[in-house]
Amino acid sequence: MKNTGKCPKCGGTDLILVPGTKGAYGAGNNIQLGMTIWSAVLVNRYVCANCGYSEEWIDQKDLEKLKERFR
Repeated sequence: MKNTGKCPKCGGTDLILVPGTKGAYGAGNNIQLGMTIWSAVLVNRYVCANCGYSEEWIDQKDLEKLKERFR
C-alpha cells in the first residue's frame, strides 16, 4: 500500500497513515533496540479506510539498525 497507494485486498485508494510512535516504557508502535526510547525504531502503519486491511513498514534508514541487532 505504501508503494502503490492501493489496497491489495480490495483495491481501495482511501488509505490512512498511522505514524509510528515511541513513548515511556516501550509504549507506541515501535521496535525497541536498547534500554531507552531513543533507541527505538518506529513502525508506521498503512490502513485501508474501505476494508480495514493494514500493513506495517519500517523506514529504509532504520533497516541497518535492525540487521545489526537481530541478525
